[in-house]
Amino acid sequence: MPEERTQDSEELNGRKRPKDLRGLVTSFDRDGEGAAAFATPRAKKREGFGSRAGDHSLVCPACGHASVHRFLYAKNGCDILRCEQCGLGRAETTGFDPEGYYTSDYFSGKHPDGYADYVGAEQILRREFARTVEFIQKFRTSGRLLDVGCAYGFFLQEAKRFFEVSGIELAEDAAEHCRRSGLKVLTGEPSPRDTLALFVNHLNPGGIIVITTGDFGSLSSRVAGARWRLMTPPQHLWFFSQVSMRRMAISLGLEVEHFDHPWKIVPLSLISFQLARMAGLSSGRVPASGRVGLPVNLFDAMRVVLRKPS
Repeated sequence: MPEERTQDSEELNGRKRPKDLRGLVTSFDRDGEGAAAFATPRAKKREGFGSRAGDHSLVCPACGHASVHRFLYAKNGCDILRCEQCGLGRAETTGFDPEGYYTSDYFSGKHPDGYADYVGAEQILRREFARTVEFIQKFRTSGRLLDVGCAYGFFLQEAKRFFEVSGIELAEDAAEHCRRSGLKVLTGEPSPRDTLALFVNHLNPGGIIVITTGDFGSLSSRVAGARWRLMTPPQHLWFFSQVSMRRMAISLGLEVEHFDHPWKIVPLSLISFQLARMAGLSSGRVPASGRVGLPVNLFDAMRVVLRKPS
């Protein structure tokens, strides 16, 4: 369920402040417990995508070089391919406009693969984000923290008690909400390997990057295939497994310090909204459902902690 994010904590190089990253870094996925893709450009429109079924030789962001990508299936007019070397999945499509897709509509139930009512679920979301802050403190207890894909800033509000926080958000309405709340938030564009490489360049030795994203190698993904709950292209374009995530991190000089599939407290409004989407039904709002949270773990969303060597 949407909430894919990357926390880049302790510390961005002192010579480079978040303002220097404008236009280079973007929000990471939100869809799914930690989302379906490592970085997700969201599409403005879905017309004209068309399938181009067949195997391809493409540069894999995880491997860092060209490799054979096998065609798996088509979903929402997009070809889903998988790198034969590391298992990284990707959605092949054209004509998307992330800024046109990520608007207030995404957070208010007007997109089937978004949130039912993000702002209305603030209480539950902040409860979950407080747990995420506690997790991060196991690795770093202070310093600067950058939240990539910060939405309306609820995580930043929880983290600012312990860190000097700032964020990057593609949706201008959400970013403006953060700024009105006194948070330092910029907007930017997505790209998986380039974004992570940028973080590595600006991260101080000993600093960490925390990523939550869907696990393309999970049992749920393998069994469900195109029906996997996190398979929602073109909103999601990249689908990482533990192997592909580890390979990309190591190739950029990062140490993989932690992998797990965490339990999350998910708003009932989001659960019902996405179940309705998967069943092909229209979803009406359940009164007060944004204030009710349920513990959920389908073991198909992974959390990764990467550290820059001291």
